[in-house]
Amino acid sequence: MARTAVLMPEQVPAESKPTIDAFSRNIGFTPNMMAAFAQSPIAFNAWATLLGSLSKALDVKTRDSIGLAVSEVNGCNYCLTVHSFTAEHMAKLPADDVILARKGHAKDPKRDAALQFARKVIETRGHVIDADLQAVRDVGYTDANIIEIVALVAMYSLTNFFNNVFDHEKDFPAVIPAGSI
Repeated sequence: MARTAVLMPEQVPAESKPTIDAFSRNIGFTPNMMAAFAQSPIAFNAWATLLGSLSKALDVKTRDSIGLAVSEVNGCNYCLTVHSFTAEHMAKLPADDVILARKGHAKDPKRDAALQFARKVIETRGHVIDADLQAVRDVGYTDANIIEIVALVAMYSLTNFFNNVFDHEKDFPAVIPAGSI
């Protein structure tokens, strides 16, 4: 049961309306998370701006894989359903790669390093060691790329925490915990 209102289109604050309408047109419906998040135009529009900017960071398979790894660590079932769906249907990751990403790994060595680093960032709350930074640099990530990985971890954590707090009804097919796979 949701712990906050999921707004109907006519209830969305005017300041959130252009953003939620753009998302709804783009994906064909309004996800429950967005319909609830829109209650705060300040937070919702800030998140949407960050999402738009970070959609240019790295490649889509790496971004979606980071979303899966972070959501798994944060225990966000809502985001796991969203990222599992988008990873498979938009980023075109095979099902076994989706499961690997949820566990913080990838078959591709460069993506694997990014996922391991992202997972360490969230698990240690950013208190990574020099060897963690060196491992991600050794596969070709620049400091700018590493900053983008940290920003993605933070952005995904924001929606993870939001959805964990408010426990919205899922809009995408359910997934089972990665530890059970």
